[in-house]
Amino acid sequence: MCQISFKDATVTGTQRSVSHAGANDQLALQMTKRSKELKRDIEKMATANNAAVTGDATTARETGGLGAWFTSNVSRGTGGSSGASGTTATTEGTQRALAESLVATVAQSIFSNGGECRIIMCGPFNKTKISDFTGRTNSRHMVDENAVTNNVTVYDSDFGNFKVVINRFQRERDVWLLDPEFARLAFLRNFQVNEIAKIGDADTRMILAEWGLQIDNEAAHGVVADLDDS
Repeated sequence: MCQISFKDATVTGTQRSVSHAGANDQLALQMTKRSKELKRDIEKMATANNAAVTGDATTARETGGLGAWFTSNVSRGTGGSSGASGTTATTEGTQRALAESLVATVAQSIFSNGGECRIIMCGPFNKTKISDFTGRTNSRHMVDENAVTNNVTVYDSDFGNFKVVINRFQRERDVWLLDPEFARLAFLRNFQVNEIAKIGDADTRMILAEWGLQIDNEAAHGVVADLDDS
């Protein structure tokens, strides 16, 4: 299911004519900012726990987020239950602390189902918890005498190596185990800039994309859900 996401910017003729420090064209500057905002919005929506909405004359279409997809390789808190195929949102359970055993259990389930996950994606709070996994205490790393390091970028498990990716836009309570070969953003219409009818002395441009979250095989991925977020 695809949805339309857009941002617009309006700049007056005066703003476009005045010389601004660091920007030749104020409208171009504002469109650059809107483009970044739109990409952040898309990332936040793609990793959310929202079910797909078909839409009608009064309701906008919405794509299903990651939270509404995974059923095969999941670890949820008490009372939590999975959604289905992006069409049903997950029922959230009781939150709990992230533990290495939870990640290892999901990684084993993915491996048993034939998956080859390569990425662990998490929010900033639970990234610090991954950096505190017990295996970290057995490592040796040469650092400068004036430096302190406590950062895990690769999780080497019995079931494969995972690159640990921090994501400030996703929900903190979810830790995703992903295979990028089987998950992607699909664009019906890629990013495009449209000129909106001029009103008075102002110029307006809209940047738009029609996109959806595409999951080619939900069993290739997994999630540790219902985690503490602070």
